Amino acid sequence: MATVVAMRFSVLDRGAAGPLDQVAEHARHVEGLGFRRFLVAEHHGVPGIPAGQPGMLAAHVAARTQRIRVGTAGIMLLNHPPFLVAEQINLLEALYPGRIDIGIGSSVGFTGPVRRALRQGDPAEVKQRFEAELATLLRYLRGEEAVTVRPEYAGTPIYVLAGFRSAMVAAKMGLGVILGGPVATQEAAARVYREHALADAPPIISSLNIAVADTSAAARELLLPEAYAKVLAQSTGEFAALRPAGELDMEALTGQQRRRIEEALAHDVWGTVREVGEELRGVGKRLGVSEFVVTGDMPDVGGRARSEELLASL
Repeated sequence: MATVVAMRFSVLDRGAAGPLDQVAEHARHVEGLGFRRFLVAEHHGVPGIPAGQPGMLAAHVAARTQRIRVGTAGIMLLNHPPFLVAEQINLLEALYPGRIDIGIGSSVGFTGPVRRALRQGDPAEVKQRFEAELATLLRYLRGEEAVTVRPEYAGTPIYVLAGFRSAMVAAKMGLGVILGGPVATQEAAARVYREHALADAPPIISSLNIAVADTSAAARELLLPEAYAKVLAQSTGEFAALRPAGELDMEALTGQQRRRIEEALAHDVWGTVREVGEELRGVGKRLGVSEFVVTGDMPDVGGRARSEELLASL
């Protein structure tokens, strides 16, 4: 297993912290801290998350930053014709050469109405098409289809947002991976990726909810709103806009909901600089990775900024 030499950090911003103009401000903040990449996501019909077109948002961010790499994590391929995705990738690269990274995901709409709006059928059947759709996307990028994509592909790095199965798909197709989920799940996915990857495969990247603060309790509070919203979504079928930790009605939760929140937070990385540094070094050794994409939506923008500043000190 690879030895972690030095940790590098990137950020995934889902646009959940406030108005969209704050996304570019966030990017400039982490650029100044030396973060490597700033990635944006694709979500549809989610209250409080207006970022449904990651290609457009990535272009907005790239225009307002100077050095940081910018990209998607990701474009949900099953929501779009592969030809149009190829056009987006090549146009972004032509506009901002050498700064674009593209993450491709396999998720479908979160709810039935969203899936109908996206003209998707049964989620299980739709997801079975991912490998074939990804192969088609790559053929368009390589100029192997009847219609030529313009501008032409200029070698933009392509990553698959991967769990266990997607990691194998990425390895077979010679693509990079950004792993997600609990560390144990990522460990299994990293193992299968390395078993099937080409010799020149790019380094694996791990994405984790990470929060750093002056105390462990304060760091936990930064990640609590997202865990709370996810648990409630399991009951309501709707992912509500995030509210600050101090506004959450914890007393109204059932015992099962409280346990699920604690289980969710147990998979996250949070604490003081020392605590988080030790945990990430351990995770890096387990996974053989040195780059972490920091996820975790935080309505406390000031707390998020402070967390990133502390993380950059590691």
